[in-house]
Amino acid sequence: MNKMFKGTIMVLVAGIFWGISGVSGQYLMAHGMNVDLLSCVRLITAGVIMTTIAALNQRETFLKAVTSLKALGGIAIFSLIGLVMNQYAYLRAIESTNAGTATVIQYMAPIIILAYVSLKNKQLPTLSEFFAILFAILGTFVIATHGHFDGLAMTPKGFFWGLFSAVTYSFYIILPAKLIREYGSFTVIGLGMLMGGVVFPIVTRSWQYPLVLTSGNWLALFGIIIIGTVFAYTFFLKGTMIIGAVKGSLLAAIEPVSSVFFSVTVMHEIFYPMDFLGMIFIIAAVILISLRDLVVVNKQIHQ
Repeated sequence: MNKMFKGTIMVLVAGIFWGISGVSGQYLMAHGMNVDLLSCVRLITAGVIMTTIAALNQRETFLKAVTSLKALGGIAIFSLIGLVMNQYAYLRAIESTNAGTATVIQYMAPIIILAYVSLKNKQLPTLSEFFAILFAILGTFVIATHGHFDGLAMTPKGFFWGLFSAVTYSFYIILPAKLIREYGSFTVIGLGMLMGGVVFPIVTRSWQYPLVLTSGNWLALFGIIIIGTVFAYTFFLKGTMIIGAVKGSLLAAIEPVSSVFFSVTVMHEIFYPMDFLGMIFIIAAVILISLRDLVVVNKQIHQ
């Protein structure tokens, strides 16, 4: 029981840390950090740290990955299509809206994956899956329009980047699954970040932007790179090893809640009742999917 409690706390802390990451990014962009430069700094710094951890703690699988052209090719595809595009789209969504709204909309990703799988397999969703899809669509509509059909309650740019971050987050979840099972999360994500950190500045010429390093920005960089990336992944992976991936994904739904909390307390963002209603719909959709997976796993265990 104590072990399960420890695992639960670790996953919840990871979700809160991810919330800190989002609001740290918002703070940096609000205080002079260009989004292209921020993406580059985050990719390179977090990539170096996570790759070093993998090389020291998982030496055998790390060497296996870096000496395999097939593995490196798969990580490169994941890096560019999933990791880099998602992190950039997410930061763009934060820049155009706020950390809380961007995080909640990004949590549409499991519903997008569910809809894709249903279409691919040519099968209708179950009742719980149907309500999850319905809640997600309703939640996105309410957040985007506040219930009005004649216009958006957020900028079209913010709405686009929010939905695009959800789509790319789906790729982020799907693409590395097999690689992570074989080589470990820190190896795959660390190398992916390093690859993205090399390619991204060449494409965006991010070095042309000034690196504004005030005391507040240093703290926010620590929040987005160390707390929101390295610590969050470490806590989440160790926690899910104890309580299981399905329960872990369910508890990690605290991330959008923490992101909204920090947006209000740190960035003094204002959310309206319709915003919270939309967020409740989307979080309920994610919880429905997670509970469905939990029921399936329990049935398999008891068979």
